Amino acid sequence: MVSPLMRAGETNSLMDVAGLRVGHARRVGGGFRTGTTVVLAPAGGVVAGVDVRGAAPGTRETELLDPRNLVERVHAVVLSGGSAFGLSAACGVVGRLADAGVGFPVVGGAVPIVPAAVIFDLGRGGVFRAVPDDTLGAAAYDAAAVPPERTPAPDGAAPVPPERAPALDGEAAAAGGKQDGAIACHHGPARGSIGAGTGALAGGLAGGVGTASALLPDGATVAALAVVNAAGSVLDPHDATLAGARYGLPGEFDHLGPPAPDEAQAWSPEHAPSFNTTIGIVATDLTLTKAQCGKLAAVAHDGLARAIRPAHTMTDGDTIFGLAACARPAPGQDELQDVLAAAADVFSRAVADAVLTATGRADAPAYLDVFPSALRSRP
Repeated sequence: MVSPLMRAGETNSLMDVAGLRVGHARRVGGGFRTGTTVVLAPAGGVVAGVDVRGAAPGTRETELLDPRNLVERVHAVVLSGGSAFGLSAACGVVGRLADAGVGFPVVGGAVPIVPAAVIFDLGRGGVFRAVPDDTLGAAAYDAAAVPPERTPAPDGAAPVPPERAPALDGEAAAAGGKQDGAIACHHGPARGSIGAGTGALAGGLAGGVGTASALLPDGATVAALAVVNAAGSVLDPHDATLAGARYGLPGEFDHLGPPAPDEAQAWSPEHAPSFNTTIGIVATDLTLTKAQCGKLAAVAHDGLARAIRPAHTMTDGDTIFGLAACARPAPGQDELQDVLAAAADVFSRAVADAVLTATGRADAPAYLDVFPSALRSRP
C-alpha cells in the first residue's frame, strides 16, 4: 500500500535525485526509428549496481559493478536502442567525458566508466542497420549536460522543447514535421517516444521512456526511468487498465479508469515481436554500497514484473541499474527497507508512464488510441 505521507518529487523523474542529469537523442525517418538516453552523474560519479534478469541481455561494463571488483563509481549510464549495435552509443559518451577530464584516474589521464544496456528495436524504421552510434550517444550527452532551456539541436536545427516529445510518422506529416532522419534531442524529465524508447513496443502498443519519483517521509528520494519494450502485456488482464498504474501516488493516474468492456474485448494484437527488453535505472540520493545498489536494482525488477506480464523471458534482456548519488547519509536498516519497497513501486509507475505518454504510430497504437474511454478527465 502506498504511504499517505509519500509524494512525487518536483519533476516526478530521475532528475529529482540530487545531481543526476538526463538527456535523450533520437532519429526517425530515412530508415531510422531509434534513439539513446544518457544519465550523467554529478561530479565524482555515483555508486552503481546492476541486476540482469532477461535471458538475452545486451550490456556493457556490467561486470565492473560487481561488489568484488575495483571500480566504485560510474560517470554515466547509457540506455539505447539498436540491440548489440547500439552499444556503440556509449563510445560517444565516453569520448565526451574524457574530453572533460572525467573518469577513473590512471597514469596519463582518466578512463570514463559508462555502463550501458540496449533494447531490440532493429528494423522498426525500415532499415535493419539504422542504429544508434557514437554520434547519437554524444548528442544525448550534450542534451543532458546543459540546462533544459538550452537543450541543443544538432546541425543547426531548432531546439526541441524538453517538456514533451512531438508526434512522428504520419502524424508528423500532418503537423508539418520532417522525417529525414535528423537527430532531435530532449532534456531531463521529458518522456514518451524519445531517446532509447523511440522505437519501443509494449505488448503491441507503443512503448517508450517513462519516469517516476517518490519523496519518502524521512526526506530521501527514490526515482526511476524505464525504457519499455516488452513482448509481455502491460495491461491488467481483467479490465485492460495499465497494470503499473495501480501503484500510482494519489492523483498520479486518477484521470484514468477501466476502459469500456467492448474496447478491452476488441484488443488483440496480432504480431508480438520475437525479441524485446525493458531496461532502466532506479536511483536514490542516499549513500549506498555497490552491493546495496545491486539490491536496489534487484527489487526494482519486482516492479517491472508487476507492470509487465510475462517478464524476464528467454527473448528479453531485462536489465536495471541501481544508482546512489550519496547526497544524504547512509540509511539505517528500517530506512533501507523503505527505499527498497519504494524502488519497486517507482519502477512500476515508470512503466505505466512510458506506455501512457508514448506516441502511437501505424504499427503500434498509443494506449489511449486503443482505449479512449479509459481517459476519464484531463491530467
